[in-house]
Amino acid sequence: MTTTFARRSAALLACAAFGFATSAYAQDKTVKIGVLNDMSSLYADIGGPNSVVAIKMAVEDSGLLAKGWKIDVISGDHQNKPDVGVNIARQWIDNEKVDAIADTPNSGVALAVSNLVKEKNAVLLNSGAASADLTGKACTPNTISYTYDTYMLANGTGKALTKAGGDSWFFLTADYAFGHALERDTTAVVTANGGKVLGSVKHPINTADFSSFLLQAQSSKAKVVGLANAGGDTTNSIKQAAEFGIVSAGQKLAALLLFINDVHSLGLKTAQGLTFTESFYWDLNDKTREWSKRFSKLASKNAMPSMTQAGNYAMVLHYLKAMEALGSNPHDGAKVVAKMKELPTDDPLFGNGPLRQDGRRLIPAYLFEVKKPEESKGPWDYYKQIATISAEDAAKPLKDSDCPLLKK
Repeated sequence: MTTTFARRSAALLACAAFGFATSAYAQDKTVKIGVLNDMSSLYADIGGPNSVVAIKMAVEDSGLLAKGWKIDVISGDHQNKPDVGVNIARQWIDNEKVDAIADTPNSGVALAVSNLVKEKNAVLLNSGAASADLTGKACTPNTISYTYDTYMLANGTGKALTKAGGDSWFFLTADYAFGHALERDTTAVVTANGGKVLGSVKHPINTADFSSFLLQAQSSKAKVVGLANAGGDTTNSIKQAAEFGIVSAGQKLAALLLFINDVHSLGLKTAQGLTFTESFYWDLNDKTREWSKRFSKLASKNAMPSMTQAGNYAMVLHYLKAMEALGSNPHDGAKVVAKMKELPTDDPLFGNGPLRQDGRRLIPAYLFEVKKPEESKGPWDYYKQIATISAEDAAKPLKDSDCPLLKK
């Protein structure tokens, strides 16, 4: 009798404990976000510590802290090495209970981390990596890409320059996943619009001396030299192209991925006339100006935000909106991403737009040209808008997508 009573009491206590644990889990309002990017090298200005600034602004602006949520933001430097990025991400998820990894400029790192995030059922909030494969053949239910991709860049700059008479191209391409994807997607656009590619040369990431590559571009006699690189590689190749007299001799440089930080580094005298595509510029409208001025006060060197830093803000804001809609943190990455896709996006930087089933955020893009020094009215006044590319034209149509999620 005593034994039976003891067993019943133990069972009741176990049920009560389980019920308490379930209730506590259901009310879990803690979130941890890891910002993984290049903190110290060629992509540090476009992401780096200022991406952390943008994400912390999103946490504050979400309003969740005032509603009792605890949201931590940590950061790490992937050094542009996929193995380093994956090791940091694995440690964060396994040991530090990180729910979402954000930014990830460098497509090689992002593709590797995307696979890990799927395996661990966490979330990858990609703003920095450009490879369209992240929402194409490598898409997963745990990854979203918010800001731009190689398809958008190719269909902006590549199409515009080809239609304007730049019908022969030679590529200087960063020799990793991003550069390969950008050359591939731009080649497709150039040939579809009646142009031809005369050749290309691959260069290592973080190259200091572009002379041999630029000589090959010069000897190709191509009308357009397409720079399928980014960050410090882009600014170095542009500076050295000027020294070689490439533009003054009649060839046009196409900076297929250019950020405002790159223009700031180059200066208007060197960068003037460059044509490029972005989905964000701080001076687009009243809302972007207001937010960007807030950002600049908090940012290192009082910089204006890059496209990817703005994307980090908007993306994390939407991620936290999904968390609030779920009522608590389910610690189930695929479930959170599904809720993000279900909710309409709405933020002051990119406005309204759907998050598609392939994980791609639909936003318009803009074709910009760098102003001449005499056209600039002050610091960071660098762009003039040439054209707007609709959200539908800026993203690869779903009917052409090879994302496995669309085939279920």
